[in-house]
Amino acid sequence: MKLYSIETGYFKLDGGAMYGVVPKSIWNKLNPADENNMCNWAMRSMLIEEGNKLILIDTGIGNKQSDKFFSHYYLHGENNLESSLKKYGFNKEDVTDVIHTHLHFDHCGGTIERINEQLVPAFKNATFWSNKLHWETATKPNAREKASFLKENILPMQDCGQLKMIDSSNVSVNLNIINSLHNEPTSILPQISVLYVNGHTIGMMLPVIKYKDKTIVYAADLLPSIGHLPIPYVMAYDMFPFTTLQEKEIFIKEASTKNYILFFEHDPINECCTLQETERGIRQKDCFKLSEL
Repeated sequence: MKLYSIETGYFKLDGGAMYGVVPKSIWNKLNPADENNMCNWAMRSMLIEEGNKLILIDTGIGNKQSDKFFSHYYLHGENNLESSLKKYGFNKEDVTDVIHTHLHFDHCGGTIERINEQLVPAFKNATFWSNKLHWETATKPNAREKASFLKENILPMQDCGQLKMIDSSNVSVNLNIINSLHNEPTSILPQISVLYVNGHTIGMMLPVIKYKDKTIVYAADLLPSIGHLPIPYVMAYDMFPFTTLQEKEIFIKEASTKNYILFFEHDPINECCTLQETERGIRQKDCFKLSEL
């Protein structure tokens, strides 16, 4: 197995929204805001190469939205999804599977592209993975999440016939966190399992990758960055912040005890870290790039 960090670009989000009730006097030291109170964030995917499988986790924001839409997010950076794949000798046609942690626009926008005013799969040979619990949430969004679930990102996955569902039948939104190992026919690889969490959005999946003798967890929006390791640092974007609080506490303790490696999707500087107990609670121990494993 080989793992690659795929940089799809950077964008900006309001610092207060990203840190919730935490005062700016504190969070601004973690990720300094610009004059508009906007902080810089990565959109980092992971590519897994194993045998005849090439699996991409999340696809960034894409490029099919209007200029007005993108003007709210200040897209920047030298890398995009296509150039990052090319860096490792791959192109979009090589990807066999795309795992969507969830279907917010900054995580799945690159899956569908617009060609000659038609919405078509950007990965023509790939299976797109979601789960029924989250799909229901994304395709019938409430008023608060509606702006994050864009139908042009989501519905074409089903229309093109490439969508499959990972089993979520044992997931209850009343439970904080479930570790569910999937075997055929719902598994993608034996080395990949899924943690379901429901605080940020119902049915979000955190891929867990067994790599050599290590366990790597793709933290998605449960832990967008190292700056979100303190338990109370919960995003205002989260649908159920108290559930996130509980999920973080359970997960971070387990990750520290079992020496998991966390892979961060949105941290603008740090790709990975391990954890350790400190006087202030569990915090990062060693920070490194995925390529250093």
